[in-house]
Amino acid sequence: MKWKMLGCFLVLTAILLSGCMYPNEELAKNQIPYKDQIQSVQAAVDSFKKDNGGILPIKTKEADTPIYQKYPIDFKKITPKYLAEPPGNAFENGGTFQYVLVDVESNPTVKLFDLTIADTIRDINLRIKTKGYPPYKKEIADNVYTLDYKQLGYTQPPYAVSPYTNQNLPFVITGSAVVYVDYRSDLYQSLKKSNIQVKPGEDIRSILVNDSMFVPAYSLPYTIDPKTKEPVFLEKKQ
Repeated sequence: MKWKMLGCFLVLTAILLSGCMYPNEELAKNQIPYKDQIQSVQAAVDSFKKDNGGILPIKTKEADTPIYQKYPIDFKKITPKYLAEPPGNAFENGGTFQYVLVDVESNPTVKLFDLTIADTIRDINLRIKTKGYPPYKKEIADNVYTLDYKQLGYTQPPYAVSPYTNQNLPFVITGSAVVYVDYRSDLYQSLKKSNIQVKPGEDIRSILVNDSMFVPAYSLPYTIDPKTKEPVFLEKKQ
C-alpha cells in the first residue's frame, strides 16, 4: 500500500511539475527583452539579404501604404533557415507587434509596429459607423480634427499609450474619417532633447524612430512650425 501511495504521489508530482514548466517556458519566450528579439530578427534579415543579392524578406504592399506599415517582414522567408521561429511578441506568433523595416534603400533596419492601438481605433470606427457619421469637434489643422467623444458614447476620451514616453496620446481624425494617433507631444519632447536641425516642410517622424525600437503606428506626417519651431501636422501640397 505504501509503495502504491508513493507511486501515485510521484506521478501526481510529475504531472504538476510538467504543467507548471510549460507556461513558464512560454512566459520566458515572451519575456525576452525587445532589444534581443529585434537583434535576432535583424541578423536574420541581414543574412537573407546577403544570400539573395540584396533582396529583402518583406511582404508586398500597395504603393500608397503608409510608410511605417509598408515594409512588414515576411517571417516565412527567414524561418527556419535564418531564424528558428518568429519572436514571441510578433503578430505571426500570437504577439502584439508587427516587425517592419525602415530605411530600406540604404540601411534596412528592424523596428516594431504596435498593433494594440488598432483595437482602440477599431472601437472608435465602430461607434462612428453606428452613429452614421463622425462627430467632428474642432479643426486643429488642415483636414485634421478632434472628435466629440460624448456623442460616440465615451465617458472619457480614448487614448493610445506612447511607446516613446508612456504618456497617453489622443486620437485625431481626417475629413475622410480616418483615425490616427497624435504624436505631437512626443515629437515636442524629442525636439527639445535633441540638437537635430530640421526644416519646415520636412517629415520629422524619423526623430522618434531613430533612437527607438518603435515606429509611430497609425500616424500622420509632421513637420515644424517655421515661427515657433514646434511640431505641427504636415499639410499636403496642392
